[in-house]
Parts: sequence; C-alpha cells; structure tokens
Amino acid sequence: MEDVSFEECHRGSFVKLEDATIAYGGTGSALALSETSMSIRKGEFVAIVGPSGCGKSSLLKLVSGLHPAQKGSVTVAGRKVGGPLNICGMAFQNSTLLPWRTTLENVLLPLEIVEPHAARFRQQRTLYEDLARALIATVGLSGFEDAYPWQLSGGMQQRTSLCRSLIHSPEMLLLDEPFGALDPFTREELWDVLQDLWLKKRPTVILVTHDLREAIYLADTVYIFSPRPGRILSRTEIDLPRPRQLQHTYAPHFMEMTHALREQIVSGARK
Repeated sequence: MEDVSFEECHRGSFVKLEDATIAYGGTGSALALSETSMSIRKGEFVAIVGPSGCGKSSLLKLVSGLHPAQKGSVTVAGRKVGGPLNICGMAFQNSTLLPWRTTLENVLLPLEIVEPHAARFRQQRTLYEDLARALIATVGLSGFEDAYPWQLSGGMQQRTSLCRSLIHSPEMLLLDEPFGALDPFTREELWDVLQDLWLKKRPTVILVTHDLREAIYLADTVYIFSPRPGRILSRTEIDLPRPRQLQHTYAPHFMEMTHALREQIVSGARK
C-alpha cells in the first residue's frame, strides 16, 4: 500500500480536478466539496470512501457534468467539462430500472437516447439486442431477458443496472454505492461480476462506497475524503494483483490495508 502525492499523478490523466469546489443553493450555501484536486488515469479503477455527506456523490456530479464547479476546473479526456457528458455510464444504490420495461428493454435504454447509437437504433435494433443479450449473459441473467424488475431480486436488478450502464461502451463508469442496499453475500458476488466486466472492457471507473473492503477489493486507487466540506485526506494505491479473489480479503495484508484506511477516516473525523 503506497501513498502517492497528487503532483506525481497529473501526467497522462484522463480525469483531472483542480481546486474544484461545489456548493448547492447558490452563494453562501454550505460547501459539499472544497478545493479538491485529483487525477485519474485512463482505465484506472478508483474508489472514493468517506463519511456520509462528505461530497462523494457531488464528485460524481462534477465529473459527469451534471453540476458545475463553483470554483476550480474539471477536465475529462482533455476537455473542460461544461455540461453532461455522453461518455459516461452510471449506476446507483437503487437500480432505477423502469418498471414497465423488461430486463432487455432496460439494458437497451441508453442506446435509444445516447448518440451516435440513438440515430441508428431502429435500423440496427437486432444487432443491439444481440449485444445486450451477450452482456446480460456475462452477469448470469440468461433466461431473464423478458422479466420485469418486480420479478427480479435486488441483486438481479443491480446486475441489470450494471449492464445498462455498460451497454454503450462508455469510456467512464460512475458508480454511486451500487451495492449498498444488498445483503453481504450478494454484494460480494457482485464485486466479482463488476471486476470481471472491468477487466474485459477497461473503462475508467469511479466508485463511491462506504465499504472499505469493497474499495480495496475492486480499486487500483482509494481516496479517503474528510467530513463535509469534503476534501482529500489521502490517496492510496492498492498493490494487490488481479484478478482478485474473495479469500484475499481475509489475508493479513488485506486486513492491514483495511485498518490503515479506517484509521485515516477516523483521524480525519477528529480534526
């Protein structure tokens, strides 16, 4: 486990924040994220960990262009972010599946609304359906293509949500506590699903989570955020080989990293 300075990481960055600050409600509002600088390489898997209300989800809004920075700058793929990006896939704690659409139809949704796919969706629907079915199969949902969300378990709904976020082959995947509402066994199962998808497609991933084991298991780099207003307390590179396996989470080195990161969060809360 190695702490690395921000200055060492700016070269070759795909996502770059420089003194980015975000507040809600206009001037005078409480800050959600304060003067945050970070750099993420293309294809890197990053996890953001910190207490509730520390600006983790606000960071995703900045990077995706859903909310502008009050101060500072946000750059993605060499361009300053000035509005919503179409290179992003997103998944949340709640699957947000449309209840009137089947698994297949929910997965296809981004292709119907994100260019350049939307312009050719009708003409190439069969091709897109084949792609969606193949992706659905990779997460173990073959046979449930025609099921509606209410017919799926919570874990199955989240698998569908992951497929939907990846169907248009986004360059960047933003995940806001996607497994937070699931039981521990389902959550760990989906860690492997997500790891496998990332290893195959290699999008740049930013995962927001409260689970330190999840962060260490999945990420290349873990950022610890302070309580509100959020600021970066540390950046830690995870030196575990891939693919990772669940038994690794009980190894002494893994547990040492977990305790070290937990202490950083506790120390930050005391300041």
